[in-house]
Amino acid sequence: MKEISVTVKCRDFESYRAACVKSLFNVEQADSFTIKAELPVDETDWKVGLIVGPSGSGKSTLGRAMFGPAAFHGGQGDWPADKPVIDVIAPGEPYEAATAALSAVGLGSVPSWLRPYEVLSTGEKFRADLARIICQKPEKIVIDEFTSVVDRQIAKIGAAAFAKAWRKTAGQVVLVSCHYDIIDWLGPDWVLDTATGKYASGRGVQRPSIDLDIFQTNWRFWPLFEPHHYLKMPHMVAATNYVGFVGETPVAHLAVSTRPGVVEARACRLVVMPEWQGAGVGLKFLNAVCDLWRRGENRFNKPLRTLFHTSHPALAKVLRRHPAWCQVSSKLYGANKIRCMKSLAKSNNGNRAGQGGYGGHFRAVQGFRYLGEETA
Repeated sequence: MKEISVTVKCRDFESYRAACVKSLFNVEQADSFTIKAELPVDETDWKVGLIVGPSGSGKSTLGRAMFGPAAFHGGQGDWPADKPVIDVIAPGEPYEAATAALSAVGLGSVPSWLRPYEVLSTGEKFRADLARIICQKPEKIVIDEFTSVVDRQIAKIGAAAFAKAWRKTAGQVVLVSCHYDIIDWLGPDWVLDTATGKYASGRGVQRPSIDLDIFQTNWRFWPLFEPHHYLKMPHMVAATNYVGFVGETPVAHLAVSTRPGVVEARACRLVVMPEWQGAGVGLKFLNAVCDLWRRGENRFNKPLRTLFHTSHPALAKVLRRHPAWCQVSSKLYGANKIRCMKSLAKSNNGNRAGQGGYGGHFRAVQGFRYLGEETA
């Protein structure tokens, strides 16, 4: 531990109003104040620290002094207005590095990747900043006003997602915040409360659980989720829909139909609401629904394994490594466009309304089959 002592000085003003305040409230000296705290500046056995406390208690001052001004990240970075965020994050690294970082901090909505930073929502900007920091992999960094500009649901899930992603790097980060509700979700190695001056270890704190209730329904909830899905497609034919709720809030959606002959189930339209991305809700939800079908808890009362396709690189990576899933296909291009055009004409009694057809485009689709937790 090392004691940090910072003295902040300013001009001693002698205006009429300043003199009135000094006299009225008996203030003799207001041109300087000192903040002291013991922090693990030189220790290397921690990765995430948190300085928390009310406004004006010296959080930012201590944070700036801990690793020096160069390591202090005071807010939103410099983002170009003429590039989407996917082009700005990790520009010198493979494409997968940027998508992995965005997904890791909970910004998994693909349409948002294609927009410039300035048009993103406040919550999306918060996560984009974190993704950029993770890709930059600084050795030491202090992030001021952590979660201060987002609602508390995004703050808690975002804190958990960032901590999980940051611990995969080799750096040390100190987060500065005025909100105490992120402590359990963040799980920091240490916490300094500037309101009391108390320093404590945060290790061993159990992250709060998320209780997800799954309901079988129809497409009536899809309009809530559709803006966050990366494909604009018609509804699946004869699908059974599932929606996951946390309390009264819908947070996840999945549609399940069957392959011809009812030999296997097929799941699509998996969407997790942005404010819940990064906490592992999506994978737990997907596995739970697929396991229902594997046990025969479906409208056919027949045990069926589930086939699931995705183009999302982060989700594909997770499923590829998950023991309950097995990769069964990998396509780089869409189906044969000429054959699709002929099929459309045939279904329209030979009359082709246009020259359009599906397929021929680049699309790295990964196919996976759910084997079940018991198999794993």
